[in-house]
Amino acid sequence: MTSRINNRRNFLKLSGATALSMPFVSRAWASTLELNMLAWYGHGEPDIVGEFEAANNVKFIPKYYAGGDNMLALIAQSPPGTYDIILSDAEFVQQLNMAGYIEDLNPSDYPFDDMLHEDFTKFPGHWANGKLHSVMVRGGHLGVSYNKTAISEEEAQSYSCFWKNNVKGKVGHFDWHLPSLGMMSLYNGNGSGLWDLDTKKWDAVQDVTMSLRPQVGGYFDYGGTFNSLKNGEMLAMCGIGDWITGVLEKDGAPVGSVIPKEGGIQWTESYCIGKGTDKTEIIKKFINYMLSPEGQVKSAQMAAYPGFCITKAGRAALIDADPKEAKRSHQMEGMANDPIALINDGRIHYRDIPKQQSLEDWNDFWSEYKNA
Repeated sequence: MTSRINNRRNFLKLSGATALSMPFVSRAWASTLELNMLAWYGHGEPDIVGEFEAANNVKFIPKYYAGGDNMLALIAQSPPGTYDIILSDAEFVQQLNMAGYIEDLNPSDYPFDDMLHEDFTKFPGHWANGKLHSVMVRGGHLGVSYNKTAISEEEAQSYSCFWKNNVKGKVGHFDWHLPSLGMMSLYNGNGSGLWDLDTKKWDAVQDVTMSLRPQVGGYFDYGGTFNSLKNGEMLAMCGIGDWITGVLEKDGAPVGSVIPKEGGIQWTESYCIGKGTDKTEIIKKFINYMLSPEGQVKSAQMAAYPGFCITKAGRAALIDADPKEAKRSHQMEGMANDPIALINDGRIHYRDIPKQQSLEDWNDFWSEYKNA
């Protein structure tokens, strides 16, 4: 049935049951095809790709990274054509494009008419000179992440809670400069200009960040961030959001994340097709699978870290399949912290790279801060 559906839009108009039960075509007759993936941890795991692998006789071979700088370094150090599919933070897509690491995409191959927000169809950085280079598949929000026994929900409504006396030595950082320095820029009142800092504003961001240093108990990778919040070693964490605390919260840990009054940051994950791959058709099918209702539900429930649905059909499917998670993550229209409403209210700013400094400038300061 699905093989006769040539128009992706028609696919999305099918009944929810049909769309969820038959999102792809089996190629069991063929030998197993390996797909080399570069991605954040979790995207190549069985809970996300297992059913697609079985139905299409493919096997994902994931290489995992943490942070866009690390992703760019891994690609630069690899022979051309190493990766068939690349999951990129949206703000790094243009670096991939300018370096010639990814293919141009055809917008008509993807369900842009089903996106929850108009920004997602022409997402900043995904397009250049009228050409599409990457397709957004999920996202999430970064704000104040905290232990509820040490910081109240009211106190968490401002980044100032990181300076509380009772969390001294127990404030952690996810060890990547963009999220944490972006939050410090928001705390300084830079709002939508948080990435576009002149010398005076950049100096002020460095000053306020350094003032937090006595509060800091560590800098952590994904696993360390997760475990230090889980065991109470850290009572607050800068640079993360529900993508970490959501997993812990579902397991009963007294932690949470909120978007404070100064605003929050959206992380956005997108798929690119690696330059020179001969596996374009199956990769396009996989990207569409992740944008299908079934794929969006899997993404929202990802064991490694949850994310927001970005399609209308995906959100509807999540509410139907897992209303508890939809409610916990505010992915229901009319809820106070509905992710789309927060964007519309101007409280969420898309993560980006520095405009008036280089990534090296920010990374150099980050190293100085860690060693202070």
